[in-house]
Amino acid sequence: MNSFPWLSTLTAVPGCCGVLLLVTKRRNRKMTRVLAIACSLVILLMTLLLWHSFDVRIAGMQFEEKRSWIPGLNVQYHLGCDGLGILMLVLSAIVTLISILASSAIESSVSLYYSLIFFLEACLFGAFTALNFVHWFTYWELSLIPAFFLIKIWGGPRRSAAATIFIIYTVAGSIAMLLSFIALYLATGTFDFLELARISQQGALLQTLSAGGWPCLLLQRAPMILFVGVFLGFAVKIPIIPFHTWLPAAYSEAPTGATILLTGAMSKMGLYGLLRVLLPIFAPQMQKFLTPLLWLTVATIVFSSYSALAQSDLKRVFAYSSVNHLGYCLLGVFAMARNIASDPSLLIQRYSAMDGTFLQMFNHGLTAATIFWFVALLEARSGGMRGLNDFGGLRKVAPVMTGLMGIALFSSLGLPGLNGFIGEFLIFKGCFPLVTWSASLCVIGLLLTALFILNTIQRVFTGPLNERWDSFADLTLKEQLMFAPAIALMFVIGLYPQLILGSINTTVVDLVHKIHL
Repeated sequence: MNSFPWLSTLTAVPGCCGVLLLVTKRRNRKMTRVLAIACSLVILLMTLLLWHSFDVRIAGMQFEEKRSWIPGLNVQYHLGCDGLGILMLVLSAIVTLISILASSAIESSVSLYYSLIFFLEACLFGAFTALNFVHWFTYWELSLIPAFFLIKIWGGPRRSAAATIFIIYTVAGSIAMLLSFIALYLATGTFDFLELARISQQGALLQTLSAGGWPCLLLQRAPMILFVGVFLGFAVKIPIIPFHTWLPAAYSEAPTGATILLTGAMSKMGLYGLLRVLLPIFAPQMQKFLTPLLWLTVATIVFSSYSALAQSDLKRVFAYSSVNHLGYCLLGVFAMARNIASDPSLLIQRYSAMDGTFLQMFNHGLTAATIFWFVALLEARSGGMRGLNDFGGLRKVAPVMTGLMGIALFSSLGLPGLNGFIGEFLIFKGCFPLVTWSASLCVIGLLLTALFILNTIQRVFTGPLNERWDSFADLTLKEQLMFAPAIALMFVIGLYPQLILGSINTTVVDLVHKIHL
């Protein structure tokens, strides 16, 4: 199976689906939607087949493809997939399917809308499999185009401003990252992530930069300067506070299908970059910046959860909730940068933090996408309302919706037995011994998360029924069947986390052992 170019094929299929929808331009909205759902199911099946064929005993890259691409620049077409990559591919396929299922309210330019979703999925697959910066950066930047138009064309009343801010922030971060990688290339002669990581892990990064013509005054600081440039690119995409100000507007103004893709998959591009690029190549620099990075993590977790508590728009509540939950992944990544030479017994805590980080990335994508899907249903049934004060007592007329959305909300809260619990538990288990003070402060975020989620449940579903919603429709059988797989997966991962951990353990061990601090 490895001789077949699976990763290239997998990346090409969503693009072909997007072109197919554009070419057919079906006038029947329902048929276009059925075709889009069928395509996304086929793509999900392909990623699951790839996952089934993935050998969990191998630590390195699998399904690798390597060919000369731009010989003059020593740029190769290099693809590969380890446990982290395969997890992100499966997550992207699941989130894309949820995004399409949640887009039933789209009525104009339906073919174009679904085409853009598939083009964005192709960019996600490309970014999660590319092992060369040029190839990877191409998909990183191309992903902005469908995201921009999804917000700009089908978004809310302030969509133009939201789309513009989204582009300005992400492009500014990308420029900083591009300049850093050009400097790295001029010094090392390679854009290959694995080769750059090997140079760094041999402690030869400074020597190669000294041969790259850096002024003497800046030479000692050159790795730090490059680290900051690359970090900014990822910090905007995740996002990390204070680089997050584009997110609330983009999430709240985007059509819900696009919001699901932004929070469920695109935010993982930033975290994936931290794990695939920043940590392997700039681990010593991350260790030197560890204290400010941990303060940024604390701010991201605590301030975002406090901001969520202060919101009245459901989409903005869960936009800040998304920042909050991704903050726990940051805590796990930065805890890896702690120098444990004085206490090798802490190595096991690194495994725990990394296992939790990988798992939390998947769990957040699944749970956040499902919650935004429920918000889309509330909005559709209420004629566009989504304020916390617009509802009340819905459990009396929509008990099934209340129950299923409640499960998703409790998953986000980290209730034991659901998927959200095990990821956060592993992160804190590993991080308390590694970075005790920051892990302790981040507990405040857990408490605030409980407050805003319980506040949401209370104001939307409990209390006296708002008379306006006497005839509010509960979930239909068809809708229940559509939600069932996502809800079931939350229980499965919560009760049997080995389903995910079994696929990533070897990659986690390999990553931890390669980080020498």
